[in-house]
Amino acid sequence: MDIADLRKEYSTTGISREDLRDDPVKQFRAWFDQACEAGITEPNAMSLATAWRDGRPLLRTVLLKQYDHRGFVFFTNLESRKALQLAENPQAALLFPWVSLERQVMITGVVERVSLADATAYFITRPVGSQLAAWASPQSTVITSRQLLEMKWEEMKRKFADGKIPLPSFWGGYRVVPRVFEFWQGRANRLHDRFQYERQGDGAWRIERLAP
Repeated sequence: MDIADLRKEYSTTGISREDLRDDPVKQFRAWFDQACEAGITEPNAMSLATAWRDGRPLLRTVLLKQYDHRGFVFFTNLESRKALQLAENPQAALLFPWVSLERQVMITGVVERVSLADATAYFITRPVGSQLAAWASPQSTVITSRQLLEMKWEEMKRKFADGKIPLPSFWGGYRVVPRVFEFWQGRANRLHDRFQYERQGDGAWRIERLAP
């Protein structure tokens, strides 16, 4: 098959400015709730783009775990590549690819660490296996075999067998504080609807339609 022949015609009715809320977080909540109701697998899965100080980028999928008007939160190993990049260049982009709804939401902004209290509060809600994995995995470093990783997981399982699993000192969360949102809705003939919210100096949001 020629990959150029892979093509889908979008069929939704699109969106207009009148359909949108003035607050992008409320607009995100409306679309996120619809994604959940549609039964999309892991609707909170988001592509996270970060870059080193010299501009070399990396992209991976992480899970959104909290969001409000302060920003969008994910958790990770604080010694991972993404964490090292954010230490050098505290900016990021997020993408929610709700393809079955013919929608995308893109968010860009600056990144800050969440508090230790917030990281702990989330960590204790994780399944035990996930808590152990946080201790066992030296995320992003080279390992010689999966067996070593599983052995480390078993070691942590024995170590914490008699009590609660504490938050590792090298594990925490980040909040992407939005500066720009883009809401993308597929339309026929590739004439998609795109609306950008950009934060102004007074905290208000300027809303503009972008050409597809």
